[in-house]
Amino acid sequence: MSTFIRILLIYFVLINIATFIVRGIDKWKARKQKWRIKEKTLLTLVAVWGWLWALAGMEYLRHKTIKGKFLVWFRLWAGLWIITIITSLILFS
Repeated sequence: MSTFIRILLIYFVLINIATFIVRGIDKWKARKQKWRIKEKTLLTLVAVWGWLWALAGMEYLRHKTIKGKFLVWFRLWAGLWIITIITSLILFS
């Protein structure tokens, strides 16, 4: 496996862990009625490859599962990344 691919995999794992933690913090803040993390921040994490554990956070934490606008953007970003990954696997394998 090339160094570039290893770096991408490490980045993917780290950004997804960070995404899950940030979602957990936002859920905790929601329960405590404290100042929340902006949706823009949550979506930015999805846009920079954090979509996999963002999805896990939505399901496991039951967080941001109803909000329509957020779900539309989440699905668009996640779909874009899935298409990118599948295309990359086809082209580079």
